Amino acid sequence: MYFRLLQLELKNFIRNPQFGANLFFKIMSLFALANFAVIFVGAAFFIFFIAQNKLHVDPLVLVSKYLVYYLVFDLAVRYFMQQLPTQNIKPFLTQNISKKKLVNYTLLKVITNFFNWGNLLFLIPFAGLMLFNHYNVLGVLMWFLGVFAMFYINNFINILINGKDNWLYGTVAFFVVFWILDKYEIIELSKLSELVFYSFYNVIGVFVIPILIALFLAYYTYQYILKNFYLDKGLELKKAEGKTENIEFLNKYGVLGAFLNNDIRLIKRSKAAQSAVIGSVMFLFYGLLIYSTKTYETDFMKMFLGIFVTGGFLFIFGQRVPAWDSSYYPLMMTQKVPYRQYLEAKWWLVNLATILCMILAIGYAFISWDLYFTFLAAGVYNLGINSHLTLLSGAYNKNPVDLNTRAKSMGEKNQFNAKNLLLTIPKLLFPMAIFAVMKYFFGMFAAMFTIAVVGAVGFAFRAKIFDFIVKIYIKEKYSAIASFKKND
Repeated sequence: MYFRLLQLELKNFIRNPQFGANLFFKIMSLFALANFAVIFVGAAFFIFFIAQNKLHVDPLVLVSKYLVYYLVFDLAVRYFMQQLPTQNIKPFLTQNISKKKLVNYTLLKVITNFFNWGNLLFLIPFAGLMLFNHYNVLGVLMWFLGVFAMFYINNFINILINGKDNWLYGTVAFFVVFWILDKYEIIELSKLSELVFYSFYNVIGVFVIPILIALFLAYYTYQYILKNFYLDKGLELKKAEGKTENIEFLNKYGVLGAFLNNDIRLIKRSKAAQSAVIGSVMFLFYGLLIYSTKTYETDFMKMFLGIFVTGGFLFIFGQRVPAWDSSYYPLMMTQKVPYRQYLEAKWWLVNLATILCMILAIGYAFISWDLYFTFLAAGVYNLGINSHLTLLSGAYNKNPVDLNTRAKSMGEKNQFNAKNLLLTIPKLLFPMAIFAVMKYFFGMFAAMFTIAVVGAVGFAFRAKIFDFIVKIYIKEKYSAIASFKKND
């Protein structure tokens, strides 16, 4: 049965209207995986020999000391990138197939994901080097199994925090508490990490603890998915007082105001849209990375931080237009929908959120006024340039959004394609490069002023830019309808 399900997914991939773009993305993913494989294997040799020959410390102690930071980074990357692949499986719930088999197949795909086995590309060479250098064989095996289990703990926690708010808030609170304890030197995380992970090697039986935790989380996750894995989840009738939500002052803007009202109702009622809001709030704290490493103290990276601090909602919500309306998009397109006003409403919504983020980012002035003004300039660039580019990239995103689930908790397909990747260059690299060059030659004020001017020019010519964007959306309209219907 599992092989049959895999065959059907392969046929779905080949027959997809976006086969060319999806194939390109798969090829690019293979190149990326090959690149990560080289990095992981190289890191194992590099860290081992640097620790042994340059730093003159035990390589195992060094890795154990900083492993906790990598695990936190691994979980953060999983949260934004690893997805539960259930979207293609849900249609089989209408067939005579056991739901348990479908859930088992889903978890099997997750367990064999690169995020899990990819870490072996570091662990196996590193363990081999330890054995070659006469480390205790049993100790190396225990350390290997214990650390490998930690990545599966991350795997199951990621599924839970994407699906359950209490897990998300609890995990964030847990990390914040330990960050505060480390910052005020109450507990030194690196020493705690060394104590815990090195004990996998030199204390018999300790490595079993993360394995047992991983098995418990696997069972808990299985039960959670099984409980929520049915087609009409979220459609149960509940007794509640019905009410019509409407923001009156928007009505004076006619059709544009009506579309804005609809989008605000969407955010208030949809779990997926609410996740976009939560994500944008989290991006407001992205600028704090400037404390994490000297890498972010460069002018180039300050602009990078500013783009995301002020544009979190812009990127998360904007790139999924018109996918937010995928459930009724084919019906909407049979009506005389004024396409320009429809897109302008989305544009104004993300820009109003960007302006709000620019205001809230005033907190970074306590770090440095130069940093805040950099973020402010990045915000203006988002308003005038990135808002249009993100809306344009949405025309090529034909993956539907399930409004009854969290953004990734029940397995949306990947939102990237070749054209979106190309549009990333002017969204990120272009402003970063301009800012760095202008600051180097003409100073901080000239750099911020230039970025702000570029954004202001884009905002001033929004009418002309919208003419082009509307033409692209009309051109892609029928392809989008076909994709949304196919995935309905």
